[in-house]
Formats: sequence, structure tokens, C-alpha cells
Amino acid sequence: MPEPESTPYARLGGEEVVRKLVNRFYDLMDSEAQWQTPLRNIHPKDLSASREKLFLFLSGWLGGPDLYVQRFGHPRLRARHGSFPVDDQARDQWMACMLRAMHDVEMEPELYAHLQGAFQRTADFMRNC
Repeated sequence: MPEPESTPYARLGGEEVVRKLVNRFYDLMDSEAQWQTPLRNIHPKDLSASREKLFLFLSGWLGGPDLYVQRFGHPRLRARHGSFPVDDQARDQWMACMLRAMHDVEMEPELYAHLQGAFQRTADFMRNC
């Protein structure tokens, strides 16, 4: 198990920066035309719960507090997203939006590259149509 100070969560800056990343992601997704269809349209009008759940999930996924598991149990990502059509276009839009959010919160290049790969593998796994 990695030392707590070497986790992506710690390297990002902890809770404050993870929240900033999540908020930037959803702000971009909500406001940029290129991510409206299908990505934005498969989310609820009010993004508050989506923002909170992604923050809780990323906290643990990045090596910080396992907040999502504490509140909701195992993430079961594919099962929880099964009712939403996640095709190549939705995956690619999610990735583009997340990469821009990661760029905007500024992080060391090595961490950016590591997270880009990890997010890409997860986004590929989420495709269900």
C-alpha cells in the first residue's frame, strides 16, 4: 500500500483540490456545447448529487478517505451506470471534459499522465452500448 503522502489524492492537494476538480468537470460539462449530447443529457438537470457522488468516489479512488464506500457501499461502477447509455462518444466526451478539468486545476505532469491513463481505463470499462 502506498504511503499516504504519495497517493494521487495527497499529491493533488487532498479534499480541496479533489472538490475543485469535480466542480470544474461539472461546470465544463454543464456549460460547453461540445459536451451536451450525449454526456450532459444523460445527467440530471440538477448536478448537485452527481458532484457529491463523484467527489466521494474520487476521494477513495485516488487513495484518500473511502467516503463513497462508507456511505453507499462498493461503487459497482458498471452496475450503477447500467441504466445510462455509455457509448464511445459519451466515454470520449467524459474523458475530454475530465482532461480539461485536470489541466485547469493544474497538477504535476507525471500525476496528470498517471491519472489520464487511469481515467481512460475506467472510462473504457464503463462502456455498455
